Amino acid sequence: MPAHANRLTVARVGVVGRGRAGTALAAALEHAGIAVAGPVGRGETPGGCLAILLCVPDGEIEAAAATVAGAAAFVGHSSGATPLSALAPAARAGAQAFGLHPLQTFVGGAGVPDLSGVGAAVAGATADALEVAEYLAGRLGMRSFVISDDGRAAYHAAASMASNFLVTLEAAAERVAGGAGLEPHQARALLLPLVRRSVENWGALGPEDALTGPVARGDEATVEAQRAAVADIAPELLSLFDELVGATRALTTSGVAA
Repeated sequence: MPAHANRLTVARVGVVGRGRAGTALAAALEHAGIAVAGPVGRGETPGGCLAILLCVPDGEIEAAAATVAGAAAFVGHSSGATPLSALAPAARAGAQAFGLHPLQTFVGGAGVPDLSGVGAAVAGATADALEVAEYLAGRLGMRSFVISDDGRAAYHAAASMASNFLVTLEAAAERVAGGAGLEPHQARALLLPLVRRSVENWGALGPEDALTGPVARGDEATVEAQRAAVADIAPELLSLFDELVGATRALTTSGVAA
């Protein structure tokens, strides 16, 4: 089989990993009209594929690459943080390594994800391997951008802060809202429009111009009242509150209007 990315238009793509990412990406690829083998479980090898995408935990990528070694001309992983060197077992067997990390979060039971306009961090050990990653991203409607191995840790840290840590922060807000007599589901329903607008403002205006609230307008009395409430309701969150107030004050040095 010629090892060229253009053959992907008529060849199957194998997906390894039945977790959230593997299940979602396999469904999205099929929905985009690409023949998919899998997702198969860890330790299994999808057959008859030009490319195989490993959607397994970062610590298992190397073992999965060894399992599929020799089975496809291109072998990639969907990790944002792991370098392409983790695919060395497959590369030693002749595969060209690539990376394809959707800058999106997946939850179980969500069906076929809409990845239109979603960022995709891509990489390739060769020009053809990079073409494979960009081709798959394009078929899924994603916007690909190249990430080098040196930049992966910073890129993935930014993604975690923007997504994972945001959920952690909203969980803290739920906890504190309990002091106002709100149940978690009530707090989520009431805070969600505020969260959405805040995120949209950040995306449109940048952090400095999107920032509002008592810290931004220098209302220290209100900040102290909030701190006292957090200390009373959820003392375990007090250090987090203090760190966030400090970081928010740092943004106000740019002349943020309340």
